Amino acid sequence: MPLILGIDTGGTFTDGVLLNLETKEVKGKAKAFTTREDLSIGIRNCIENMGDLDPRQVQLVSLSTTLATNAIVEGRGCRVGLILIGHESTGDLPAQQAFVVRGGHDIKGIPVAELDLEAILKAVTEMRGQVDTIAISGYLSVRNPEHEQNAQKIIRELWDVPIVCAHQLTTALGFHERTVTACLNARLLPIIAELLTAVKAVLKEKRISAPLMIVKGDGSLMSETMTREKPIETILSGPAASIVGAVFLTGTESALALDMGGTTTDIAILENGRPRMNREGATVGGWKTRVEAAEISTFGLGGDSYIQVSKDQKLIIGPKRVWPLSVTASKYPILIEELKKVDPNRQIIDSQPIDCFMLVKKPVRKDQWNQTEWSIISALEESAHNIFALAEKVGRDPNLLPLKDLEQAQVIGRISFTPTDLLHVLNTFTDYNVAAAQEGARILAQRMRLEPDKFAAKVLSEIQAALCMTILQSFAYREGLRIKLSSEASVSFLLSSLLNGDHKRGFKSEITLEYPIVALGAPVSGYLPAVGSTLNTPVLIPTHAEVANAVGAASGQVAEQIRILIKPGVAGGYVVHAPWKREAFLYLEEAEKNALKKAKEVALERAQRAGVVNPELLVEKEEVLSHTAGGNDVVFLETRIEVTAIGHPSWEV
Repeated sequence: MPLILGIDTGGTFTDGVLLNLETKEVKGKAKAFTTREDLSIGIRNCIENMGDLDPRQVQLVSLSTTLATNAIVEGRGCRVGLILIGHESTGDLPAQQAFVVRGGHDIKGIPVAELDLEAILKAVTEMRGQVDTIAISGYLSVRNPEHEQNAQKIIRELWDVPIVCAHQLTTALGFHERTVTACLNARLLPIIAELLTAVKAVLKEKRISAPLMIVKGDGSLMSETMTREKPIETILSGPAASIVGAVFLTGTESALALDMGGTTTDIAILENGRPRMNREGATVGGWKTRVEAAEISTFGLGGDSYIQVSKDQKLIIGPKRVWPLSVTASKYPILIEELKKVDPNRQIIDSQPIDCFMLVKKPVRKDQWNQTEWSIISALEESAHNIFALAEKVGRDPNLLPLKDLEQAQVIGRISFTPTDLLHVLNTFTDYNVAAAQEGARILAQRMRLEPDKFAAKVLSEIQAALCMTILQSFAYREGLRIKLSSEASVSFLLSSLLNGDHKRGFKSEITLEYPIVALGAPVSGYLPAVGSTLNTPVLIPTHAEVANAVGAASGQVAEQIRILIKPGVAGGYVVHAPWKREAFLYLEEAEKNALKKAKEVALERAQRAGVVNPELLVEKEEVLSHTAGGNDVVFLETRIEVTAIGHPSWEV
């Protein structure tokens, strides 16, 4: 029985499934904590948690990963040297060194200047030893890539260094965005290579010899070889996998897919079984790219969101992520006894009385931290501790503990009350330590001057209202509105009766969604049914919803897409702008025939290289015409051809 092993590395958990694609059965599933300092550890633990696994049955391993997204957000990666051809930068770029050389093309793909080979040689000489990778971005290279290709050839003859060309990553216009995309791709090369090498080592250790594929930001699969070349394509990989999982598990083609993970809630609206694509390119870590990805709205509300009570007794939920009390107390039961001794009314700067801390990763370098910080690390080596117990062990006032830098560096982790703990208090989800969650709720309830059951009901109501607001916000984003609904006084006034049960304003609000909600993620059964009731729409929580991302990774398809543009030539005839070259033809029919033939060949070859035995070819052709002022004559502007080869990868085991 051939199986596909799907693995998703989320912000909190790494999920795994064994999927029989023919029968659509999940034959096994497991979870393990994501180990961000080394993702392969969490992947190894996840595979081991599946129990007995016959490695000979695994035909394919498919991985969705947060690594590229996290690395861009955190500014991690190697040193990038950039060569700009024909144009200076118009904004900040993620590169350590940048050089501008003569060259580039116009919108027709005709060179505006000869490529300056001497300037390229000089730039390479200055960058040698100062950067680890090189990105090349030529002005309007999407209309003619020859200058980027020539620069790449020259550099390869001089220096054995990874080189990224912008035209290989996108066919969209936008010089600055293409340049950013090329730089980020170059920056990610060693990071993604390290992950793939580590994952391959884990698979070898488990005697799994199947090919490895990675989920792209549009939900399709990419080969290991292609991932090493284009790691930028894996941004938003995890949320995209959840969308594929939603369709696979429910069979619904029109729905609002909501994935509530540990750190965030991701929402996508599905039409015809697919989300709308962000053709303009995804924005990650403040960088606007030209990477096409599923249009997904992400909100800082998840099962591990930090729940606090302010000095004026107001609830604050998220967006910061912490470790749930119930989860960590399963490993460190001493926390329960320490929480019982906490004075709920004691104030601490930047913390809550219930906050606890644990050691996540002991630093290798000792000179990076001062004596008190090392005392904290030492105190947490054997066990996690509540902040008051930790202060006592270190011999410092809790307000004077230097925790911030240690926490930001992920040396230590903060533990506190979260939506996951609330479900333990409500007896809805009890996989971990209920007593620790109850102690956390008791302390926060006293801070709000409420009974524990009323406190729990209030937190539940506010989380459900927040989820309703995120859904409505996703529709606003879909319409191109960048306003934040929760900050708009007029919106809050109109929705107060709907979200907060406030009927004192003399009217009642009602909203009906036109889409059912497909709810994914471990916590959703405790929150989403009430959300569906509020928004007057059914909620579908499929079997295996808690590992839907891994199901999506396992059930994804390869989709190799080629885009070609045909435009009138300057002196007559027609010009084909393809990702590999610019070519001129005398007749439009001849240009289209040659372009389509080559696009089909390239798409099929790439899909077959990715393991699809018999790819299905989808061809879309759009002719753009314009009418003259009188309306009698039609002028040809361009022909757009898009060829996609799709199919499930398949290998003999």
